Amino acid sequence: MKTVSLGASRPTAVKFRMPTRDNLVPIRVDVEVDGQRYRDAFTWNPRDPDSEVISFAKRTAKDLKLPANFVPQMLHSIQGQLAEFRSYEGEEMQIREKIVPLKIDLRINSTIIRDQFLWDIGNLDSDPEEFARTLCDDLNITDPEVGPAIAVSIREQLYEIASQSVSAMREAKVSKKGRRAPEFASNSKAMNNSLDLFKYFGSKGSVVRKRKEWYLYEPVVDVVPSEEAGGADATEEINSRSGSKTITDYSY
Repeated sequence: MKTVSLGASRPTAVKFRMPTRDNLVPIRVDVEVDGQRYRDAFTWNPRDPDSEVISFAKRTAKDLKLPANFVPQMLHSIQGQLAEFRSYEGEEMQIREKIVPLKIDLRINSTIIRDQFLWDIGNLDSDPEEFARTLCDDLNITDPEVGPAIAVSIREQLYEIASQSVSAMREAKVSKKGRRAPEFASNSKAMNNSLDLFKYFGSKGSVVRKRKEWYLYEPVVDVVPSEEAGGADATEEINSRSGSKTITDYSY
């Protein structure tokens, strides 16, 4: 398990990418047409051809028996998010070994999970999907949809941090006062508080929370009674696609 040092380290400029082993884009779709709603969260390989997006949208609409007019709406949403991700490619971002707090607050079917933990954004070999599987195993969560949902949530937060780094670098280049490039970090309140969290871990700590430290960042898992879960407005199911994890939530 990788450990990190909180001592000073020189930031390194790298080309934009997700700070994870697999450069997958988190995609979230929420489309409503004629009173019918389709919600989806999944990851996508930005190197896949655009024809794959078209095939995916058509296949999803067919599998879920959605009207054909859902397809262009889904295409617009997915292609727009991929275009935004690709607009950052080739740009520089500053990266250094730095630990940031991430938070999870999800309801998947009858399972509610809330958690917070530290993540090393300097480790480009990190794997949100593997982390999510380990977390579910440790917490005895058996619903197969929870793990993918956790992984997507992690990727969304990491993507926000990476894209903010690129935006800050762009601003620094055009600013006359941009003497020093910003580090790979977010300006969010959670990011600004990240160093305060280090005092709980000493000068060195594991990227993935150890069991003995759970009292500091204790995950909370609740199970909604079946009658309440059954009365929800939407149902969720897993759709699988090569190289992606998909959580689909649709309602009529």
